[in-house]
Amino acid sequence: MTTPDVLTQLNQNRRGIQLRILSGFLFTAMGLCIKLTSDTIPLGQIVFFRSAFALIPLVIFLFLLGHFPRGLYTKRPLGHLARSSLGAAAMFASFASIARLPLAEATLIGYLAPIMMAVLAVLVLKEQLNARRLIGIGLGMLGVLVLTLPEISAPELNATRLAGYGFGILMGIFTAAALIQVRRLTATESPGAIAFYFVLVSMLAALLTLPAGWVAPAPSDLLPLILAGLFGGCAHIAMTLAFKYAEASLLAPFEYLTLIWAGMIDVLWFGTGLGLAFFLALPLVLAGAAVASSGRR
Repeated sequence: MTTPDVLTQLNQNRRGIQLRILSGFLFTAMGLCIKLTSDTIPLGQIVFFRSAFALIPLVIFLFLLGHFPRGLYTKRPLGHLARSSLGAAAMFASFASIARLPLAEATLIGYLAPIMMAVLAVLVLKEQLNARRLIGIGLGMLGVLVLTLPEISAPELNATRLAGYGFGILMGIFTAAALIQVRRLTATESPGAIAFYFVLVSMLAALLTLPAGWVAPAPSDLLPLILAGLFGGCAHIAMTLAFKYAEASLLAPFEYLTLIWAGMIDVLWFGTGLGLAFFLALPLVLAGAAVASSGRR
């Protein structure tokens, strides 16, 4: 017979899974909006819209929780600045990668972040380099090699795609470094404050690119730019709530659904086929991310 406590836990797990699936879908929708505007809107301007409009759902969410504005008080402003700057750099690199690669490939490279985090945890936090972590790093690097090998070995190099891979790897490094800093901040800082200052610093960093030449968005670009921010902000909230209701180990497999949605967008929206290298690299990168993450326990 199922007890009320078990039923409550099952309902919470189900809610957490639903929210994690929703967050992945919203992040993929955000990626679509970024890709739709990447040919006509400067990168810094895209980052600005993504950050500025993400503030709207984030502030509403924090206000409903009673965390705005008093929950934003911090004794560690430099820690927030370091985390937010690394996160902003990761956002710039991620959007640059999305602009140059099929969405599914850019999404797949994004899964390098846990692998890069395993490397940085050893170098920065002096954590132990155990066998599981070493295997995870090796699998991830092999996956990247498999993915990029067709471009590297081609008679004529495709500079755009190679740059996309390079930006994707940079994104993984910056994301991992940002997550290391988040681990340091969470001891004293609220998740809402960490998210808020990240969005704010990203928006200010994007403003620094204004002299490089922003453009007046066409009506066809304005809606995707606004939606990128709203989708991104709501996705972050959904992900935060998901981890409130269910454990990370239960939610982890549902994160990979974003690859399915990204692949469907590439095929159905952009008419871009996924090559053999992608499907060969897919299990290597995902297995590397899973093993490297488990190696931290």
